[in-house]
Amino acid sequence: MAKDAKIVGRKEWVKERLALLEKEKAYQRAGDELSDARRALPRVKLDEDFVFEGVDGDVKLSDLFEGRSQLIIQHFMFGPDWEAGCPSCSFWADGYDPMIVHMNQRDVSFAVVSQGPIDKLQAYRKRMGWNFTWVSSFKNNFNISYGASASAEQIEAGKMRYNYVEVPVDSTELPVISVFERDVDGALYHTYSTYARGLDRMNAAYAYIDLTPKGRNEDDLPYGMAWVKRHDEY
Repeated sequence: MAKDAKIVGRKEWVKERLALLEKEKAYQRAGDELSDARRALPRVKLDEDFVFEGVDGDVKLSDLFEGRSQLIIQHFMFGPDWEAGCPSCSFWADGYDPMIVHMNQRDVSFAVVSQGPIDKLQAYRKRMGWNFTWVSSFKNNFNISYGASASAEQIEAGKMRYNYVEVPVDSTELPVISVFERDVDGALYHTYSTYARGLDRMNAAYAYIDLTPKGRNEDDLPYGMAWVKRHDEY
């Protein structure tokens, strides 16, 4: 049983549940307003059509749209010298494949980008049983440009820009989601990026866990996701 949980009759429970429901509705309305504001953000036109390494050769950012006008990029933490992907990023990635077909129906394409070399990314993708598009930014500065990876200069200086502010370089790879748009003439625009806890709501497993009495139950752990392992390691 959750800590400090009261035991009440059904009538009292319904009363308290209705009070919580009003808060949930207010939260939902605030979220809708926030989404409207997010969609109304101005765009930044890209000067470069980044070229990535894909499993079949070079792939441009524009190619990742796959004929659609919107593209979501998940910056996945997998450094050039890493032998496996980040366990927490892998926790998120376990949910991608089933969602992509539905995104596609709303004019949205989805791809994953990491700094690691393509052969390592493909080997790890095979191990995890994933099918989503995954390309390497090992030979370009895409991840660095969007604050998902630290450059050699930033590592030497010990600081980088993450979530729009300067922070210490505690890790060379960090979680980010970036969104792009392509107009009818083929011009590319950056419309949005989110960092840190901004990725939290994209994890469907956490959303369900949050409904339970114990919630994430992470307070006594060394850090929030210390319990998370790759799905083949539990």
